[in-house]
Amino acid sequence: MAEVKISSELRKEFGKGAARRIRRDNKVPAVIYGHGDDPIHVTLPGHDLFLALKTPNVLIGLDMDGRKELVIPKAVQRDPLKGFVEHVDLLLVKRGEKVNVEVPIHTQGDLAPGGNLLEHVLNALPVEAEATHIPEAVSVSIEGLEAGASVLAKDISLPNGTSLAVEEDTVVLQVVAAQAEEPTAGEEEAEVGEAPVAEAPSEG
Repeated sequence: MAEVKISSELRKEFGKGAARRIRRDNKVPAVIYGHGDDPIHVTLPGHDLFLALKTPNVLIGLDMDGRKELVIPKAVQRDPLKGFVEHVDLLLVKRGEKVNVEVPIHTQGDLAPGGNLLEHVLNALPVEAEATHIPEAVSVSIEGLEAGASVLAKDISLPNGTSLAVEEDTVVLQVVAAQAEEPTAGEEEAEVGEAPVAEAPSEG
């Protein structure tokens, strides 16, 4: 995975008011954890961070006033309506160090005909990988799978140097049988038909 370089500034102001001022300047407050060190509070350029976070588990080379560190994102808080990044937790890593992360799962191929549904039991696969060689995603073929079929964690091929961080028999994907559509209320009435209306006897 390519390293993305971002400059940062050490943060000395804290609290909601300070965070709002940082965001008004198109910057994002962040906290760096790891290796038993005290947390480091920094601000990051909003646009650069937004672009970097488009890559899952992106490796970021931070320049903090001349101090250079490698980090990966661990938790990202976004505005629930507008989606912009409000805060990010970063994990310190070193080259050669193993880390536990979750990588996206990409599927290839088509299910067997029949309108069955593919259920993602896991949206991402927990793996252990070297910090500078975290896979961006893992791929799995679902070609021809029928209802009742499952894909287990052990069925997914991993790059060299990457191993599962979950039980091998964990279900990752499963194929669910298509359910027959229930008729709508209008369709039910059409099928049943209208009940005949009794006519009043004629007088005479």
